[in-house]
Amino acid sequence: MQKIIYYIIYPLFWLLSLLPLSVLYVFSDIFYLIAYRLIGYRKKVVRANIAMAFPKKNEVERKTIEREFYHHLCDIVVESIKSISISETEINNRFKILNMEVLNDLYAKDKSVLLLCGHYASWEWSGIINKWMPYKGYAVYKPLRNKKINDLVRDLRGKYGGDIVSNKKIVPILFRNKRDAVKSLTLFLSDQSPKKSNARHADTFMGIKVPVFTGAEELSKKLDTAVVYLKIEKKKRGYYEASFKTLAENTGHIPDYQVTRMFLNEVENQIHEAPAYYLWSHKRWKHKMD
Repeated sequence: MQKIIYYIIYPLFWLLSLLPLSVLYVFSDIFYLIAYRLIGYRKKVVRANIAMAFPKKNEVERKTIEREFYHHLCDIVVESIKSISISETEINNRFKILNMEVLNDLYAKDKSVLLLCGHYASWEWSGIINKWMPYKGYAVYKPLRNKKINDLVRDLRGKYGGDIVSNKKIVPILFRNKRDAVKSLTLFLSDQSPKKSNARHADTFMGIKVPVFTGAEELSKKLDTAVVYLKIEKKKRGYYEASFKTLAENTGHIPDYQVTRMFLNEVENQIHEAPAYYLWSHKRWKHKMD
């Protein structure tokens, strides 16, 4: 059944990806009407998340964020489809990297990097960073149940040279790199929601106490890596800018969980600046704590 689904979906997506983004955005507008107006895809989750994150905003303000979010979500869907065939020239034009010197300086200092990012703007196009940096690149992901679709996602995210590695396999790879003196950069989407039973630490995110992942910080201390925040901003439809902010070059002397707090602050700042571009359909606060 999984193969049947794949062999139906992939040819369709491949054909759609050949269309210019200007045409695909027409499909995005149609998807918006279906997902938001007709089906109400995860509307209860989105509405509850926005209300929790912005308790001081009135209903009109929250509805505006909600509608803009669904427009953005549908854009992300068609941009992901476009990723199948998009040229390197076009994605470089649409996903600008502003300060690669941050990574180059760390490389010159013989520092590997853990690159932390939130589900904000266009994390799916961030793989193009591999074409510009000196590091061996990795991106951590959680494998999908459908093996064929999982392989497609891995291929798309790794088409610019980075290795896409499951969250259960990345740790031994990074320790082996340290042993072999391989300088690497590893991307973590670190604003996920761990179960209370699995979490080592809880902190506030958008004012709500939740369990938080601290694995990247713990790894940085064991591996002596730098920790950098990847800030992706949506400038206009189909155009993004990415910049790097070093949170810590050496984390060994920093109190536990402070680097994680730094990361959460960066994501929160982006959400407050332009709230519509966060992934509100993600159940980030499902394990909230009283």
